[in-house]
Amino acid sequence: MDQKRLVRTSKFLSKYLRHRPEGLGLALMPGGWVEVDALLAASARKGMPISRAELEEVVARNDKRRFAFDETGGLIRAQQGHSAPVDLELEPAAPPATLYHGTPESNLQAILEGGLLKMRRHHVHLSPDEATAKAVGGRRGRPVVLTVNAGEMHRDGSVFYRSGNGVWLVESVPPRYLSRS
Repeated sequence: MDQKRLVRTSKFLSKYLRHRPEGLGLALMPGGWVEVDALLAASARKGMPISRAELEEVVARNDKRRFAFDETGGLIRAQQGHSAPVDLELEPAAPPATLYHGTPESNLQAILEGGLLKMRRHHVHLSPDEATAKAVGGRRGRPVVLTVNAGEMHRDGSVFYRSGNGVWLVESVPPRYLSRS
């Protein structure tokens, strides 16, 4: 699959597995899973035919490992980033002492004043390293990386989750736990 098709297919999957499953006539099962066969059939009906081999390639080659198959290979889900109602069935986990959040510079002042908010998603996404956070923050402008005192947040009662692709999730990050990297 060429890069253009890979990106187009990944964006298509993100749209329907994270935000609008009903747009393909799908419903997310507990954990955010959908049947692979149902997804492939619905995609074809929507005018975006995807072969099983292409789907496997998108899952394998996605740089952020956005998607995952279950152990049987019969189900697929987006790892996180949903705005559609779903319980990803993630278990609480103790985070490392420090995590990072990348954002465009234009968001910096509002974040320092109001903290990190989940907005339309289920959680705030945090990166385990500065390089990943910088890449995430650079998608929509000049990136700024914020350091999150995750250890202190956890000791103070915040609940963290770790998705299957290593992204850390939390309800919000109040400003007192943030500093500019």
